[in-house]
Amino acid sequence: MDKKLALYICSGCGIGEAVNIEKISNIAKNAQRIPVVKSHFALCAQEGVDLIKADMANEGVNTIIIAACSNRVKTDVFNFPGCIVERVAVRELALWLLEAPEDIQLAAEDYIKMGIIKAQKSELPEPYIMETVKNILVIGGGITGMTAALKCADMGYNVVLVEKEAQLGGFVNKLYKQIPTTLPYKEPLIVDTDIQSMIKTVESHPKIKVYKSSKVEKTEGQPGAFDVTITTNGSSEVVKIGTIVLAAGWKPYDATKLEHLGYGQFKDVVTSIEFEEIAKKNNGKIIRPSDGKPAKKVAFIQCAGSRDPNHLPYCSAMCCATSLKQARYVRQDDSACAMIFYKDIRTPGRTEYYYKEAQNDAGVMLTKADVTGISDAGNGNLYVEAENTLLGEKIKVEADLVVLAVGVVPATADDPIINLQYRQGLGLPDLDLYNGFADSNFICFQYETRRTGIYAAGCVRQPMNMSEAVEDATGAALKAIQCAEHVAKGQAVHPRAWDLTYPDPFMQKCTACKRCTEECPFGAIDEDEKGTPYFKPNRCRRCATCMGACPERIISFKDYHVDMIGTMLKNVSVPSEDDNPRLIVLVCENDAYPALDSAAFAKIKIDRAVRFVQLRCLGSTNLVWIADALSRGVDGMLLLGCKYGENYQCHFAKGSELANYRLGKVQETLGRLQLEAERVQMVQLAIDEYNQVPKIISDFVERVKEIGPNPFKGF
Repeated sequence: MDKKLALYICSGCGIGEAVNIEKISNIAKNAQRIPVVKSHFALCAQEGVDLIKADMANEGVNTIIIAACSNRVKTDVFNFPGCIVERVAVRELALWLLEAPEDIQLAAEDYIKMGIIKAQKSELPEPYIMETVKNILVIGGGITGMTAALKCADMGYNVVLVEKEAQLGGFVNKLYKQIPTTLPYKEPLIVDTDIQSMIKTVESHPKIKVYKSSKVEKTEGQPGAFDVTITTNGSSEVVKIGTIVLAAGWKPYDATKLEHLGYGQFKDVVTSIEFEEIAKKNNGKIIRPSDGKPAKKVAFIQCAGSRDPNHLPYCSAMCCATSLKQARYVRQDDSACAMIFYKDIRTPGRTEYYYKEAQNDAGVMLTKADVTGISDAGNGNLYVEAENTLLGEKIKVEADLVVLAVGVVPATADDPIINLQYRQGLGLPDLDLYNGFADSNFICFQYETRRTGIYAAGCVRQPMNMSEAVEDATGAALKAIQCAEHVAKGQAVHPRAWDLTYPDPFMQKCTACKRCTEECPFGAIDEDEKGTPYFKPNRCRRCATCMGACPERIISFKDYHVDMIGTMLKNVSVPSEDDNPRLIVLVCENDAYPALDSAAFAKIKIDRAVRFVQLRCLGSTNLVWIADALSRGVDGMLLLGCKYGENYQCHFAKGSELANYRLGKVQETLGRLQLEAERVQMVQLAIDEYNQVPKIISDFVERVKEIGPNPFKGF
């Protein structure tokens, strides 16, 4: 588009008193050739907005730079469709973070210059539009999958439901009863599952097509245009799918691995699932497997494999409540007793009331203990041996049936189930420390996996009970619908849900180095038979990690590219005085930049040496920016971004981690150029740690001062 730029400077919020607006206007008109430069005392007021709209209509303005407040506020006010709009946070970054008038003025000039450059080098985004479908695939026909299918179908979407078993219902089919789902959790303390009614509703729903005894053979394509091959009894069918909910459920931990608990050695040691089957088969009567006699003394052993570094390191969430429920089965016979041996009883939320009701039953014994072994009592019964009890003693208790509350293992632990035909693997990236649970970026975006358009729900995401699974399914269904709608418009999904840009590589210069395909956190890039990368834009989250990875700098977005940021950095003022350093801080837009805003709102002051440049993600940092800035005379560069590691908070999963990895390489390069490696550092910052910003900045400034001025300064 032929651009006509206009700069609008707000003089409200104290900006007019602190900044020489006339000087900035002259710089913009003369040095940066901006034809329209205007100031207003309240740009966000109707009069200010009307001023901009009048220039759009009468002057042909279509590229707007607004020097006022943060781009994280007033987004609805400064929304001008069909125009490029660049916001410059003069109020926060200059007026509120700095103190001396001369420092505020110089910072305002720098930020406005960078804003103008960004607007000059931006293009109006054009959405990636392709023929898409909005059909939703749900994998798994248990309580989670059926709930997700019904939620989507009831909102008018066509649903394909794939279940590997011959009937729907999942593990709920095995249950005799369930825990009540509403307060006050008193009588009745066990209720029917009513699963058959739900199955009937699903199978009769006109918007749901059910495949039973089926599996997903492979999943190809991208959101809005997945080609999913479903096999049923040896025959295959390819269906077009828009988005996917993975609700494949769970399986019990293999109790044979718990050798000290006697499973497989004694017939009367059963898992909690097998205990449910006994109760259901005998209409609530608890019969011993060994001899068919009624069980009168039943011992429940909690955390059988869970919360154990040698087995499952996590809590399986539903085991305690399940054993409390199963104790009710036992207590339907007034002469029987249930004994629950626990590490800790965990009944989150309102299920705590259910736990309290169990405590009121004299026939239910609960004791904290570490069960050390199961042995033969010699009379057909078993001994439960335990230590670290509430009394601090070792005990040996006789039982005629032992139930192991085995932990939850996601169905995806050994089988990818979804069988993605992606370069980066068949399954969803999982949480390495947690045995196959889908990495759903649980801190920031529940349900959303690292494969765009594929949402995890239920026990493939984390252990949970039935009520939680129903809620989880609803959330995943809504996210799948949101994705289908966004993709149809060529719009990004989480977290840049407004973004119409997408990566546009100049493939003629591609060297097929594979860095973009390897580093993309979302598997958005595949390779052809020659190893040349090709992009699936609907898989892309627009983090621009590929842009940072590319050594040839050929990957760009309409409003974000290597040349744009590089030029901005080169135009930051660099003081000539050796004792007055200039530092540039590259700031992630998701955690670090909001933290800066919070610091500014709190009127926290920082060192005058720094200039902040907002990035989509630190993963988009291209090393050429650092080289160019330092060669320009900048004394140091700091990368401020989300936390990475086990409990990462990076909105783009791996961005901060990749930036840190790349820094290892740039620091070696700086050493060879006789520039100290300490001039470039990275610091992790959470959104709520805004009060740490001054110290982070001052520590870095002091370190750079100790190193001394950049020897390239002045050249």
